[in-house]
Amino acid sequence: MDELQSLLSRHVRPDATTAIDGLHIAKIETPGPPAELSMSGVVLAVLVEGAKRLTVGDRVHLYRPGDYLIASVDLPVGGHFVDATIEQPALGMALVLDPALVADLLLHAGPGDLPRPPAGPVPGIAVGKLTDDLLDSLTRLVRLIERPRDQAVLAPMLKREIHWHLITGEQGAAVRQLGLADSSMNHITKAARWIRDNYAEPFRVEDLAKLSGMSPSGFYRHFQTVTALSPIQFQKQVRLQEARLLLASHPRDIATVAHRVGYDSASQFSREYRRQFGVPPSRDAERLSA
Repeated sequence: MDELQSLLSRHVRPDATTAIDGLHIAKIETPGPPAELSMSGVVLAVLVEGAKRLTVGDRVHLYRPGDYLIASVDLPVGGHFVDATIEQPALGMALVLDPALVADLLLHAGPGDLPRPPAGPVPGIAVGKLTDDLLDSLTRLVRLIERPRDQAVLAPMLKREIHWHLITGEQGAAVRQLGLADSSMNHITKAARWIRDNYAEPFRVEDLAKLSGMSPSGFYRHFQTVTALSPIQFQKQVRLQEARLLLASHPRDIATVAHRVGYDSASQFSREYRRQFGVPPSRDAERLSA
């Protein structure tokens, strides 16, 4: 862990990118507001300093050094770093997960290599304990930042190794479903993607269930298990997140922003925005555009 911490400290950039595709490093020096909404991405996240709390629906996930967090569905989450300061910042890395790589590893797995799958759907976000093998693989991947000549050949090999440790590890069920075209998680992911792409449009749960190839009752149950939200709550979270982004550039046009993200009533928009972010949209817009 000490070596990984040293490597991340040396190679962190303001934009969090690195020379290795899909690998991001971030340092946070302020805790940030607990209500900050963002999309989780489909990632593995590891902290070497500090702690982070994520909320999705009614679930709260706290992870710190020694843990890893898996997001196997791109979900609207509220997240903030806990007690981060300039003297003691939060520092960590994230690696984008590759469903095609997961699928290939599953094809090459031998009999008995993989744990027995769970009987039902699994949550889209979970926290596990960082193993020595996974930590070693991650450290060797980050080392490649300093070895440009080796990146093209060794980075894909190390990513494959990391994915293997994940699918055979404590939270492997969620990661394995990324590579299964007919898994319930992939069906829910397809529905969640439709909602994100069409967040301003009304929908019927029955139509999303049909898109997912599931019965309405089965779809609703699986969607809540995977995302910790109902389909309507998921849409509301995405709408409010998009509205906040729009208000940063259009702070004086709240009614238009409300309409653009799908609200027919500006007063309803204001109520739900304040409930989510703790302040009315007009005040938040002033702060965002300052």
